[in-house]
Amino acid sequence: MSNKVGLVHNLRDGQKYMDIWPMRKELSVLFPEQRIIKATKFGAKAMPAIAAISVLTQMVFNNYQSMPQAVVVALFAISLPIQGMWWLGSRSNTQLPPALAGWYREIHQKIAESGFALEPIKNKPRYKELAQILNRAFRHLDQGALERWF
Repeated sequence: MSNKVGLVHNLRDGQKYMDIWPMRKELSVLFPEQRIIKATKFGAKAMPAIAAISVLTQMVFNNYQSMPQAVVVALFAISLPIQGMWWLGSRSNTQLPPALAGWYREIHQKIAESGFALEPIKNKPRYKELAQILNRAFRHLDQGALERWF
């Protein structure tokens, strides 16, 4: 698969990754995903309003000579959550470094040993597979089994 993917595909992957990443405090010190996801979700809620306010205030005060700057501010505000989704989409398709790939395999094996059905282990896991396996681990493994990694 080529590293060049389209904008829409990457944004869709970012949305999926945001949905599957486990929002756990144990992971927040190890991975930036939780902070990016929180900022992206906040931006998706707040930035359209900020964009509208930046343009509408210029209109209300008949300050049309400042409209170009207001539009630039609005476009920047709207782009922030899109940038977060783009980062998440790119990250989800990034291959894990060797240490994290080993961690992925360990967790996969532990879940399989516990008797839960899993997809076959990936030879070259990506962050999206790590997110899926971490989700499974937090759902199916007891706290004692998780203490080894966290």
